[in-house]
Amino acid sequence: MSIIFAAISPHPPIILPDVGSPTDRLQVKKTINTLEELGEKLKEKSPDLIIISSPHPDWGFNVPLYFLAKNFQGRIEKILIGTESPYYYFEKGKKLYQSEISNIKLKTSVIASGDLSHCLKPDGPYGFHPQGPKFDKDLIDALKKKDIEKILKLDETYPEAGECGLRSFCFLLGILEASEVNYKPEILSYEGPFGVGYLVANFKL
Repeated sequence: MSIIFAAISPHPPIILPDVGSPTDRLQVKKTINTLEELGEKLKEKSPDLIIISSPHPDWGFNVPLYFLAKNFQGRIEKILIGTESPYYYFEKGKKLYQSEISNIKLKTSVIASGDLSHCLKPDGPYGFHPQGPKFDKDLIDALKKKDIEKILKLDETYPEAGECGLRSFCFLLGILEASEVNYKPEILSYEGPFGVGYLVANFKL
């Protein structure tokens, strides 16, 4: 079996019903709705294995799994992303596919957990930095165009963007690259009401 599902998910704890207030969650309704829709798509695929990458333990996995794999009974493999370069994680994704995923007869889904810039607003977690909105726009544009080279260099282009998801996304892109599957990135939603960019994206395979 091969990759049957791939997606990018944000991971703010505030979107969880037992963490965020109704008022908070209303501000990220678009993100919540698209994650729930994506969860239905994943359920329809009936995967045997979900591989999820995240730069954070705990909520970095719990949040996407809550929405995308709430009642999943299969195998879940968690990959914690560090601070090495985006290229490092792109290559790591390729190696994981070549050494493991391609050799197992499991219907495999891959979820890249991560947020975009944390510098979108003055009252955001890191305040405002002009590189923040530029990073988010360029990342989304590059994803749509499948411009991998540009994505791999975004940390150098916008070193003050304050993002946390780029390396996780590159890990997913490395897996897709090695699988040689024909994929089409589909931006489902993007918003940043709290000064952090939340991107939900599906990869049509």
